[in-house]
Amino acid sequence: MKGTPPVPDDLVPQPRPEGELFLELPGGYQLPQNGIGMCCRVTAYDDVLVYRTVLWYLLLGGRHIDGAHLYLNNEAIGKGIKEAIRRGIPRDEIFLTTKIFPTHFGYDSTLSNMKNYLKEFELEYIDLVLLHFPSVPGPVFPSPCKKEGKDATQCRIDTWRALSDLREKGLIRNAGVSNFAVKHLKELEGQGAPIANNQIQFHPFVPPHVIETVEYCGKRNITITAYSPLGGMMDKDKALANEVLNDLSQKYGRKVSQVMLRWAIQRSCAVIPGTGNPDHMKENLSVYAFELSDEDMATTNNLKETVAGFTHMDVRQIA
Repeated sequence: MKGTPPVPDDLVPQPRPEGELFLELPGGYQLPQNGIGMCCRVTAYDDVLVYRTVLWYLLLGGRHIDGAHLYLNNEAIGKGIKEAIRRGIPRDEIFLTTKIFPTHFGYDSTLSNMKNYLKEFELEYIDLVLLHFPSVPGPVFPSPCKKEGKDATQCRIDTWRALSDLREKGLIRNAGVSNFAVKHLKELEGQGAPIANNQIQFHPFVPPHVIETVEYCGKRNITITAYSPLGGMMDKDKALANEVLNDLSQKYGRKVSQVMLRWAIQRSCAVIPGTGNPDHMKENLSVYAFELSDEDMATTNNLKETVAGFTHMDVRQIA
């Protein structure tokens, strides 16, 4: 089978990355800043390859796995985690994120779906559960909440109340959101559990409204997870070809992708690059081993002011 190679039967857990960094979450929990995304590539949609990917990643020292109901691979992720635990990795070292899609929003629907997620993962708790998007447009994708005649705001609040109750029961450890703009975040503040995390598209070329969201979250102790930290599916090649980033690559003796991941980590974000390749996993986990200077951080921060043409979803337009 093409894709992620089989994991050797005698491979045992390797040491976690030296200099590993974490983001502090409510309740005293820690989010590893370097993770792996389980979406949007061939090796994320075949159960065998998903199992191998998760097991490789955990045995190589990674601990942060990002999934979602929408990705349809919960069971394979759970099997990979189960095998990693059997080989000696403690469950409490593994940080699993999943997401509930707006088509399942609603109080009772969230409780029911989370019960199913736990069963699919074969786990007693999930570390972080996110609202995947603020909403989906139109009547084509109705949720149980919308069928009750509630608007998008109330559906988000009802879902958040359910996650808050699940957190109180210990079935999830933290609750957060994904693809939320400032206006969406404000709606959930004071509605139950603290917002632990906002997962958004973030890289050096994001538009100003994304920086506004990041700054808002920073002021309210809402951590950021950067998906598409290498520029996204449409623009990755453009990002990796950027002259400034290539100069930094030469300076630090690292790949451009590693420079971009390190930049996001130094911006106090978690990163979840996706790969099914064990060699790429090692490269990604090694970004703790170097640090960009303040000057080079500033240079990279300014790329968004000088480089145009990157595709970015404007979540402010979502109801």
